[in-house]
Amino acid sequence: MNAGDDDYVYDEASGEWVSASDAATEARAGGIEVRDAVGNLLADGDQVTLIKDLKVKGAGQTLKRGTLIKSIRLTGDDQEIDCRYEGIKGLVLRAEFVKKRQD
Repeated sequence: MNAGDDDYVYDEASGEWVSASDAATEARAGGIEVRDAVGNLLADGDQVTLIKDLKVKGAGQTLKRGTLIKSIRLTGDDQEIDCRYEGIKGLVLRAEFVKKRQD
């Protein structure tokens, strides 16, 4: 993996931009638990579905309720998850608007 291809998240505690992979590692080490809208514990790589329609700022697009988001990443914030969706780069969702998909 090339370091130039890494996504970055803003760390409010330090006031700096850190790579998303570093933030996820710190989150696991720091014991931050990210839970979905119904209280399920989320982890890197989980699949989630949206529980309500969400307008995506800057993309001019609305993600509909029930949309499947694959392979999420934790950001180090207990309320935010980083994810990718077709046509939207750098998508960050609030954990309160997703539900973990049980396989």
